Amino acid sequence: MGNIEQKIQKIEERNQRVEIDKAWEISWTRRVLLMIFTYIAIGAYMWAIEIAQPWLNAVIPTAAFMLSTLTMPLFKKLWLKRKDKDKFPPNRKH
Repeated sequence: MGNIEQKIQKIEERNQRVEIDKAWEISWTRRVLLMIFTYIAIGAYMWAIEIAQPWLNAVIPTAAFMLSTLTMPLFKKLWLKRKDKDKFPPNRKH
């Protein structure tokens, strides 16, 4: 009986880790950090290749990156909906 309890405990621990990882993936803290690091990396690159006003110009690609990151859940939802329809066409019984 102890073996089953250990397996259940491991599953519960795994589920908790998965929930924490998911919370991190959708957190605003992660998004803001991504935006900051992206801005710094792009700004430093533009500065290194001597583009005029690198720190101002780094705003646009950073904003575009964040926009793409924020819209991915919407596209994922649409993609999953389409995949479900492909998997289970309306005229076919499950």
